[in-house]
Amino acid sequence: MGSVYAYETKAGKKLYRIVYRRPDHSQTQERGFTRKADAERRLREVETSKDRGEYIDPSTASATVSSLGTEWLRDRKGVLKPSSYGPLASAWTKHVEPRWGTRTVGSIRHSEVQAWVSELATTATGKARGDSPARTASSTTVRRAHGVLAGILDVAVRDRRLARNVARDVNLPAKGTSKSRVYLSHQQVQQLVDAAPPQHVTLVQFLAYTGLRWGEATGLRVRHVDALRRRVKVEENAVLVAGLVHVGTPKTHRSRSVPYPEFLALPIAKLAEGKSRDDLLFGDGKIHVKLPASRNGWFTSTVARVRAADKAFPRITPHDLRHTAASLAVQAGAHVKAVQRMLGHASAAMTLDVYADLFDDDLDAVASALDHARRSANVATVLP
Repeated sequence: MGSVYAYETKAGKKLYRIVYRRPDHSQTQERGFTRKADAERRLREVETSKDRGEYIDPSTASATVSSLGTEWLRDRKGVLKPSSYGPLASAWTKHVEPRWGTRTVGSIRHSEVQAWVSELATTATGKARGDSPARTASSTTVRRAHGVLAGILDVAVRDRRLARNVARDVNLPAKGTSKSRVYLSHQQVQQLVDAAPPQHVTLVQFLAYTGLRWGEATGLRVRHVDALRRRVKVEENAVLVAGLVHVGTPKTHRSRSVPYPEFLALPIAKLAEGKSRDDLLFGDGKIHVKLPASRNGWFTSTVARVRAADKAFPRITPHDLRHTAASLAVQAGAHVKAVQRMLGHASAAMTLDVYADLFDDDLDAVASALDHARRSANVATVLP
């Protein structure tokens, strides 16, 4: 059992300190208690935590969020894709380090974290000025910043610098409503193709009829094309992060084989002409085709030209062509497992969750089929 001692500061103020032994039997002390009752309470807490095996050495809680955060980010840089690591690093630099960097992990209180999260959410919503897409982004930003801080404190808990993570169980802003998906018809895809720059016509068609992500399509090499089976093997993903193209594995880290329609056979063969097996299929073969700028890139200009001639044509992004491919495949009668494999989803359940609206007609078909089967069985209808 430890002891409580009184002592005087140089200014003549009476304070109290506690002296006790750590679980490893080394002696330590904690000073600065203004009341004897507070010192005794702390000593009881220490002894109880030692009995429960939950003792945390106060000196280990003096590590700063900045020092632990730097290590936390470094550990993730080696395992996360650049597209995933970039947002975390940005959240750390913009939101977490400026607010918490100099604080020791043991000094942070739950109420402070809640106030910070609420302040971020209020600031972000104010900037949105009623614009729904901006609110959605701000919710994601707040949640990501909180996730970074909570992740760092999780490590502190595992390292026994803290007894618990005070950043957990915080009220976070609701996730923004997902943007409704846009599905083009065959005719609308052709409108887009007709207005696209000649060098990008095949790429637009390819995205709309295979469902590949932009980075997966532009990462294809000539050797990935199986012309006899009309399939491409998706092995690389070229993602644009901070103006630079980073080449890695597909999103699920798994390669997959994706078919393309017969009408694309000749255009794809022409793209491969004169190129080596290791050259990129799209573009000049050496440099990846970058995702066009959302405001003034060639894709946005193409959509604008189509909308000028057809006011009913929706505003779309390149990623909407992936949704279009899923829609056209379902309309053509493709099974959900085939759609899953084409899109590279982890499971058919994920495909159904993402594109549940595309399978509504299947539910109607089930009801109709059951009705037809019952009639065929000549079962009499009994009215209540």
